Amino acid sequence: MDETEFWAIVDSSREAAGGDPVEQADALVERLVLLDPESVVDFARHFESRLARAHRWDLWAAAWLLTGEAGEDAFDGFRCWLIGQGRQVFEGALHEPDDLAELLEDFDEELDGEAEDLGYAAYEAYEQLTAVELPDLGLPEPPAEPEGTPLDFGDRAALAERFPALTERFPPPR
Repeated sequence: MDETEFWAIVDSSREAAGGDPVEQADALVERLVLLDPESVVDFARHFESRLARAHRWDLWAAAWLLTGEAGEDAFDGFRCWLIGQGRQVFEGALHEPDDLAELLEDFDEELDGEAEDLGYAAYEAYEQLTAVELPDLGLPEPPAEPEGTPLDFGDRAALAERFPALTERFPPPR
């Protein structure tokens, strides 16, 4: 599976779910079980590689501005959700997290910004196909700490300076 095929599956699952992250995870599993097991492993590698690429302090701060959640689990769920938004949003956010203010047409604080179940879709599909757990993906362990310089989520002035568009559209939680 190449990158184009990976993103096509992500996009088709999002479209089938009407943008609902919970339904998207189910739609993704439905699509993955139609593939052979090795393709599901390839999809998992693509997903996990992107999850690792998004493990950055600036994206964590952007996630906090969007969701108001600052914990590790919330950030993990945000990164899964970000992948689920498709290639343009994901790559755009990696290029410049502040661009999320423009890349996200709609953002429902109750529904969006968290899609941890997307991260489990390949594992679930593989198990349905083979009745065994997904094998080791052979990827390096991600670093314990996010890449980049830590940002103080409580420093409203610093956040506004770093993320002017996001803080204008999504003011920091008080």
